[in-house]
Amino acid sequence: MTDDAPELRASDADRERVAEVLRDALAEGRLDMAEFEERLDATYSARTYGDLAPITRDLPVGGAGAAPRVSMTKEPERDGGWAGRITGGEGSSTWAVAVMSGFQRKGRWTVPSRFNCFAFWGGGEIDLRDADFAAGEVVINCVAIMGGMNVVVPPGVEVVVRGIGFMGGFDHSEEGVPGDPGAPRVVVTGFAFWGGVGVERKVTRAERQRLKEERRQEKLERKAAMRELHDSVRESVEGTHRRMLDGHRDMLREQRDERREQRETRREDRDRHRRGED
Repeated sequence: MTDDAPELRASDADRERVAEVLRDALAEGRLDMAEFEERLDATYSARTYGDLAPITRDLPVGGAGAAPRVSMTKEPERDGGWAGRITGGEGSSTWAVAVMSGFQRKGRWTVPSRFNCFAFWGGGEIDLRDADFAAGEVVINCVAIMGGMNVVVPPGVEVVVRGIGFMGGFDHSEEGVPGDPGAPRVVVTGFAFWGGVGVERKVTRAERQRLKEERRQEKLERKAAMRELHDSVRESVEGTHRRMLDGHRDMLREQRDERREQRETRREDRDRHRRGED
């Protein structure tokens, strides 16, 4: 763990690395269930490197005896295609357990070819929206006993649900949606007893912000177009009104000039008549 910058914010990937060490320690008998749950809660509520550092200080990592170091470098951005997210190799986390508690797998992590999870009187979330995939097809095996789990997949991923429910069930609503070319296939299987496994499709937070910004720009463009149309109509109406007023004034002027000419003609006629009488 990084000790020279404890005030820096930890990422989801940093918390997941620490959580994986805790799961290994539980499986090896170094932690009992109460200690594991206490430290896991502290891991997922940690905000900085300094908060994460004490959690695994007394635990070995891969036999090396040193606590895991948090990455101080920003991970490279993806190229935006599915090919870059199917990495091969091993997954960063292969199992999860929630006994009268909960678990989460979210953020930037690598889904193995088979991920096993178990919940008893508890719940869990497996979020694949920002994940990489070890293979083109991955299996999420969920066993829920009086508990529940939720699998979140991004748009473009094909989902197949093969789980069995007894007084419980698996959500099949996302089946039948064709996947994008080159996208991974997610198979959700397992068993639910007095519990359930949900599957939902959501966009990532970044994609949601991008769509929100697009909608905001479209709204601004529509407002600008309406304003331009309103200004154009107003100018057209005002121009028509001005032309009507100008035409009315010209007509009145012509009528005045015509009456003036008629008065002058009558005056000249009277003058000629008087001169004739004289």
